[in-house]
Amino acid sequence: MSHAQTFNLFSFSGKMKILHLSWMAFFITFVVWFNFAPMLQAVAASLGLAPAEIKTLLILNVALTIPARVLIGMLTDRYGPKLVYSGLLAVCAIPCLMFALADSFVQAAIARFALGFIGAGFVIGIRLVSEWFPANELGTAEGIYGGWGNFGSAAAAFTLPTVALLFGGDDGWRYAIGLTGVLSLIFSVVFYLNVSDTPKGSTYFRPKNLGALEVTSKGDFFLLIVMKIPMYAALALLTWKLSPEGVSMLSHTVALCFYVGLALLFCYEMSHVWKVNKNIFQQPVAEIHRYKFKQVAVLNVLYFATFGSELAVISMLPLFFADTFALTPVMAGMVASAYAFMNLMSRPGGGWLSDRFGRKSTLLILTAGLALGYALMGMVDSGWPLVLAVIAAMACSFFVQAGEGAVFAVVPLIKRRLTGQIAGMTGAYGNVGAVVYLTVLSFVDYSSFFFVIAGTAVLGFITLLFMEEPAGHIAEVREDGSVELITVS
Repeated sequence: MSHAQTFNLFSFSGKMKILHLSWMAFFITFVVWFNFAPMLQAVAASLGLAPAEIKTLLILNVALTIPARVLIGMLTDRYGPKLVYSGLLAVCAIPCLMFALADSFVQAAIARFALGFIGAGFVIGIRLVSEWFPANELGTAEGIYGGWGNFGSAAAAFTLPTVALLFGGDDGWRYAIGLTGVLSLIFSVVFYLNVSDTPKGSTYFRPKNLGALEVTSKGDFFLLIVMKIPMYAALALLTWKLSPEGVSMLSHTVALCFYVGLALLFCYEMSHVWKVNKNIFQQPVAEIHRYKFKQVAVLNVLYFATFGSELAVISMLPLFFADTFALTPVMAGMVASAYAFMNLMSRPGGGWLSDRFGRKSTLLILTAGLALGYALMGMVDSGWPLVLAVIAAMACSFFVQAGEGAVFAVVPLIKRRLTGQIAGMTGAYGNVGAVVYLTVLSFVDYSSFFFVIAGTAVLGFITLLFMEEPAGHIAEVREDGSVELITVS
């Protein structure tokens, strides 16, 4: 694979062109995914929504992303990032426009639920960037992709209310949200016409099976099953929040149907896991083809604590500052945005540190900082100067987002042809974390909420001790049967 071109951010050719188009695609998916939050009050007034219905729409917005990230990861490995990213951007423009045209809560709810799928776009670019960049630049490149793309949520918060005002009237929010759907549709064509899955002459390695993640030992088979359980538990938790025990969107009967459906889906997926991996119980996998699934399990736990906490904290931080320091909603939103703004530099920074100082050691330092940062946030109260509280939030934010960058500096180095599926599972764990943390927040005060996140970060630190530093080569088999060794260190 040729990577003669240097890492020049201002270039728009070769691998840098792919990086820029990738983060732009991810940026647009996040603008579309988070176009509801800044329009919340206008949507509520226009559709006559009750507070419980607004909360339900926020939950529905993230519900589908957990299974979608796993599915999109599989499709990416099988059909390639070019086709899957273009298709996702085009297809998800439909529910976005549906939401812009909604005139009832039910229509809005269906559209928001479907839009959870666009949150899966992230995992596609992880595989694409890993195809174009060598291992010594991969952490930085994935960090730029993740950080700059992630900034789409903050960009939506700053620009969409202004766009809505320009159109004016009660329907200004419809034009603002509709435009994000049109942007997604246009960029799907731009992306398809300008991207290729690999550099010229390189092989795009595909998994042997599409139905489930391949593992290479008996122990890994059982660990994979264990790691699937929290994903279904999070979906069950979401169902519970929508049931009469929560916001009462679903009746007891419908909620019960969802629980049974999740149980059946789990059994169905386990049958696929067995079908894809039963050969390892008949004969051992050759050493050259093996990878350690425990690496994936550790990254899942870390992304639960990093991206999971980021999604949860972004949702509650404006309210936290408003309640703690008696700020106006506008002022609280501006102060809280400092947390999201850190993404532009923090996530690429985490990837760069990982490239320079080693994957495991960087993650250990960042996870320790994450635990201390949230413990500090747990101590913030009205007696603190506001400036100091904002600095604490920004410091905490650095470790959170740099940790995310460092996690995805490791993901592509585990098994090249499975990168989409591994990224999908790890990415889904971020959403599992968000569901868990937001549920915890509904039962405890702000201080306890931050301390719970700090506790899970400590758990992540302990889990990290079992991870091995990626080293040596990844062996991949070409379609003609020959073996290519890909250097990862």
